[in-house]
Amino acid sequence: MAEKNPFARFLSHFPAGKVLFREGDAGEDMYIIQSGRVAIKKRTGANKDVTLAVLEKGDFFGEMAVLERMPRSATAEMAEGGDLIVISGDTFGDMIKSNPEIAFRMLRKYSIRLREMVKQIETLGKQMADSPATVGAAVNTSISLPSVPVPPLPPSEALAYFISKASGNVFPVYKNEVLLGRFDSVTGTAPDVDLTNEDQARNISRRHARLVIKNGGFFIAEEIGTMNGTFVAGEKLDNNVLHPIKDGDELMLCRLALTFKGPQKTA
Repeated sequence: MAEKNPFARFLSHFPAGKVLFREGDAGEDMYIIQSGRVAIKKRTGANKDVTLAVLEKGDFFGEMAVLERMPRSATAEMAEGGDLIVISGDTFGDMIKSNPEIAFRMLRKYSIRLREMVKQIETLGKQMADSPATVGAAVNTSISLPSVPVPPLPPSEALAYFISKASGNVFPVYKNEVLLGRFDSVTGTAPDVDLTNEDQARNISRRHARLVIKNGGFFIAEEIGTMNGTFVAGEKLDNNVLHPIKDGDELMLCRLALTFKGPQKTA
């Protein structure tokens, strides 16, 4: 069962179309999305708003203006009505002290953003070297789109696999360490075991858990920053601690139930 949200007193509902702040406004609050979606927009030279990203449950934004006490660098608008945790600058420090996992989540997000930015710069540099005419195309690719899923190999060729109890879908594992979670629409990255379509309510984290295979054994660990709980055979996992998992065990990511299976033996 998911733990009670310690920041429920900061929760506010905002309807679709509500502008949370505009580019150039003074920054006094940061936001964590509990439900709904938020569009981050930037004003262009043509005096038009361009959507840079659409954030969803688990994403945070507005923290740089709070930390640096500088004007907002973009506009935030509710693309879909939902609930946001609104944290003022005065309580931001207390929030980090009371829940250090939030700081880990922020650091991880910054690391992912920086890595993606470096990749985009490298791509742009290569395309400029090949042909100046491709520069426009390189800029357009900076907006990440969901990747097209590749049909997995048969489970018999996998090291292990998970079966969704709700849909029966099979998720094979082909490496000794894989990440389980949801597609990240902000960075355009997907975990090794992508459970996006299994979790329409977006309850599980983008980086929710990690399966590790070592010394012939199988272990699962809840990722740092995961908020809605991870259970193996009914036992709640500690954050970032490897826990053994065996063939037939039920893995529960918040409310999403998966059955773990070891490698299939062929006759």
